[in-house]
Amino acid sequence: MIITTTPDVPGSEIETSLGLAMGNVVRARFAGRDIIAGLRTLIGGEVDEYTRLMAEARDEAYERMVNHGQSLGAHAIVNVRFSTSPILQGTSEILCYGTAVTLK
Repeated sequence: MIITTTPDVPGSEIETSLGLAMGNVVRARFAGRDIIAGLRTLIGGEVDEYTRLMAEARDEAYERMVNHGQSLGAHAIVNVRFSTSPILQGTSEILCYGTAVTLK
């Protein structure tokens, strides 16, 4: 499966648009991580615990989008984007979406 942030696939022609392919995940913070992260904010620097949490969430949302595109019969997903939004205090949704297409 070809995944691209551009509106087309270089060297290929889009035959059919199959609609939106998307994957999302909602992640909550963990009290143990919050304690360590709170200490890091006093010292300064990157909060590794949250960096890893968000990276894992992005990867999972991406994989879910790819699986959704495959279930639609897509050869590629174009115009791929990520979106993040808070749900509740301490939780965030990561959404990965794009247009599922078939290629000639």
